[in-house]
Amino acid sequence: HLGPAHHCQFSSWGISRFDQLSSRFDRCGIRPQSGRQLTTRQDLDFQLSQVQINSILRLNEQTRSVPEFDGRGLNTVRKFESNQLPANTPNEDRRSVATCLQSKGMLFGVFDGHGGWACAQAVSERLLYYIAVAMMPKQSLEMLEKCMEHGRPVPPILQWYKHHTDFNYRESASLYIDHLRVFWQELLDSEEHVEGMSPAEALGCAFKRLDADISLEAQVPFSNDLMKNTAIQVAFAGCTGCVAHVGTDGIHVANAGDCRVILGVQEDDGTWSALPLSQDHNAENQAEVERIKAQHPSSERDTVITDNRLLGVLMPLRAFGDVQFKWSLELQRSILASLESGADLDSLNVYQYTPPNYLTPPYLDAAPEIIYHKLRPQDRFLILGTDGLWDELGNEEAVQLVGEHLSGIHLQAPVSPSERQLKLGQMHELLLKRQARASMAFDANAATHLIRHALGTGDYGELCQERLASMLALPEDLARMYRDDITATVVYLNSDLAKCNYS
Repeated sequence: HLGPAHHCQFSSWGISRFDQLSSRFDRCGIRPQSGRQLTTRQDLDFQLSQVQINSILRLNEQTRSVPEFDGRGLNTVRKFESNQLPANTPNEDRRSVATCLQSKGMLFGVFDGHGGWACAQAVSERLLYYIAVAMMPKQSLEMLEKCMEHGRPVPPILQWYKHHTDFNYRESASLYIDHLRVFWQELLDSEEHVEGMSPAEALGCAFKRLDADISLEAQVPFSNDLMKNTAIQVAFAGCTGCVAHVGTDGIHVANAGDCRVILGVQEDDGTWSALPLSQDHNAENQAEVERIKAQHPSSERDTVITDNRLLGVLMPLRAFGDVQFKWSLELQRSILASLESGADLDSLNVYQYTPPNYLTPPYLDAAPEIIYHKLRPQDRFLILGTDGLWDELGNEEAVQLVGEHLSGIHLQAPVSPSERQLKLGQMHELLLKRQARASMAFDANAATHLIRHALGTGDYGELCQERLASMLALPEDLARMYRDDITATVVYLNSDLAKCNYS
């Protein structure tokens, strides 16, 4: 996500050591994302067995079925499957799934960190709580507050679906609870908050409120150095985020940045189509570019977006954290100067820099774009993914992969009149592509199926074992040059419930 000044330094793999790596990747059609061709004098062994490939790909798998009836009504979600494959060490992506216990619906989130993992970690822990609290009616919030006042156990707000590798910021838990409580106290003081916010209102409010709290926490004094350092790390790192609230009647998606949610639709003839439920907030989105430019003087129109990046540095145009693009320079210097003199900014992964042409901050915010979709019987599943997935797969391709994985049916379009005129060599290529689409799936988990195809698909749509092995066997300090962290979550929808609601 960050510009050239923030690329990793590949200290243990000097560029002079890259010779035969490039010829191996050339055969598989792999190019570094940076556009730089690498060579090494060593003949590196990129051969992984099928067992090793499967072990790497399935390490972070998660598959959970959801009860059809949860005591309050029928669930719109049947089950979900999720997976992550890191390129950074440690992984900068995060994912969250939870059922709202004091209101209705399920929440699914994917978060893509940059400048470290700290911000994505904090947002993945906290954002779903803010959304759920905002949807709670005043009566339920009053119960929470009374329990806190009298030291009684607080009724659970969310039922989390965690992977065994997930962790929380334990040292900051009390701070996070305190600020969540301040949020619900403000809702209690509001005369308008009676029945609770709608999902759309709650999503918009929660994104902005959490980002404001992240900014505030980095500015207040702490007696605990660990909490202070964590707050600084979170605020100076950044992350994009996309959250889907799946309710009884429809889906609300809130997006800030370049994660993405796609709806898989099965048409009457059995074919699959993709319906985007989010828009990427980057320089390829012209409406987003104009939105940013309109917030600053006309004299900055040529400098706000440079080289398709915000101020020439940041690729996403909305994000949590990233206070280097939000605070005044005076505030940034003051906060960093307030750290203990012995604090090592490098060890905190905090970079003290000023983006070019930093004249009229803030340049960045975390206000989400919210899209609502009323559920229909043909709506079969959601795919949530960080941009590492969408760098490798198109929307239609991803839906086709999951749809055919779900149905086990690989529909082939009839040979068109133009295809009948192909020469023999071209016809052979067409047959290879059609054959590749009909190949058996390796994975029960659809998210793993997506990641396998994202990294291992060859020129004809076939799975190339050599390509996949090469991508998975890259050393830690090379992997990020060829791919990004990938997170994918596939949410299967209850089409029977949609039929009832739709009719």
